[in-house]
Parts: sequence; structure tokens; C-alpha cells
Amino acid sequence: ELPPSEFMQVADSTWLVLSVVSNGRELPGCQATGVTKIARSVIAPLAEHHVSVLMLSTYQTDFILVRERDLPVVIHTLAGEFDIYKEEGGECVPVTCDDVSNGFLKPKPPASPTLHPVQSPQTRFCVLTVAPDTLPAIATMLIDVLFYSHSPPWDAAAGSQDLDSITFFSFSLIEGYISIVMDAETQKRFPSDLLLTSSTGELWRMVRIGGQPLGFDECGIVAQIAEPLAAADISAYYISTFNFDHALVPEEGIAEVIQLLQQRQESGR
Repeated sequence: ELPPSEFMQVADSTWLVLSVVSNGRELPGCQATGVTKIARSVIAPLAEHHVSVLMLSTYQTDFILVRERDLPVVIHTLAGEFDIYKEEGGECVPVTCDDVSNGFLKPKPPASPTLHPVQSPQTRFCVLTVAPDTLPAIATMLIDVLFYSHSPPWDAAAGSQDLDSITFFSFSLIEGYISIVMDAETQKRFPSDLLLTSSTGELWRMVRIGGQPLGFDECGIVAQIAEPLAAADISAYYISTFNFDHALVPEEGIAEVIQLLQQRQESGR
């Protein structure tokens, strides 16, 4: 419904959403699986079969987006490990490999993925949710933060490796569930009694993947981050965007995360 515009870029693929839950028919709002928990069973196998993914973590759960044309490969890759369901008319219907056998292409031998540089700004972030019925109370503030508070750093060098801070604000509304990521300073502008977070009130640090905007065809970008963190049992909140990928990790673990990723990059050279 959006009118064509010279200011709007649109990727040429249509994407489908995979939601990984502990039980195939679990209702929305269940315990999040976590990007590091599904690294070995979902993210790595898809990368090995040349499937490009976008990752979207929310306060409630985690979603993997795959291109519609890759669905046959996705199902063949994951069917041995998971029960797979598709939504039809609001109902979950089991999917078998036979349902998508038409057009299935045998995957090419896996190639070594490019290991992109990572940057870790000093900015501290909060991961929050808000009850839908209280959203109108912060709507004006949301609009101000989203559209008027920050100017994009157009003058910043795309390849800069030393970011002191980063402008990042994420708002998602999925099936009535709201998830927000904002820096700790921006959070102070909102009424504290309306924003809900974990009981520990933890703060997160960010790792931004890519020294320049990433494309949509490359495979293994999420795996580059998720696999070493999974091996170290470090939780991560991961958000793919049009230009870059971002992983949020608990603030107290950022030094270990940077060391792990640097070791991974050095070993891949």
C-alpha cells in the first residue's frame, strides 16, 4: 500500500517467517528459544545449505525469516530435526517433504562464509515490552523518538571500526505483542511504570556485524555470531536490518564476546 518513492528501497525477495518453539503447537508468548539456542539446529544447517536468513529477536520469542523461493530447501534441511507446521486459515497444518518436493534443488557443497568485521559501540541498551492497552500513553514519545530525536549519521564513515556510540531504536508489534530496544538514555524519557523488562533489569551491549551494508544473498552471517556464542553458552538478542545485523549480549559478557568473535575471525583468515 506504500506509494513508490525514490527514498524507499525494497528488497526483491518475499520472505516467510519461521518461529521455533519447544512444542509444535505452542501458543504465542511461550518461552523464547533464543538465537544461540537454535544456532546448531537451525541457523548453521541453513547456512550450510546456502539459505540466507534474516533474524528477528523480540521480547517474547525469536523469528527466522527465509526467502519464499528457498522454502523447499528449508523444509528438506530441517525436517529431520523438527516437526514443521504451516498456518492455513489460522490453523497449524503439518508439512512434509513431499509437500514441497517440486522444485527442490540439491544444495551445492558448502563454501567457507565470509567473516565480516564486528564493531562494539559503548552504548548500553534495554530490551523492553509494553502492555498493548498502555501503548497510547507513550505514543507521542514513541513518535518523537522514532522520527524527530535523531538524525541519521550520514557523515559517518561506512567503514569506521571505532564507534563510540550508535543510534539504534527498534519497535516491533507482532500478533499484539510489543517489543522495544532502546538505549538506556532514551529509556529515561519514558514513564518507567509502563515499560516492562526482566526482573533483573539487565543492560545489553551491541555487536554490529559488517563494515558496510550487507546484502541479502550471502549465507552464514547470523551463524558467524550465533555459533561461537552458542558454544560458550552466551545468550544473544539478534536483529537483522536492511543494512546491518546487530547482536545484543548481556553487558557483563561483552569483553568475552568480542574476544570469541575476534578469535573466530582470525582462525577464518
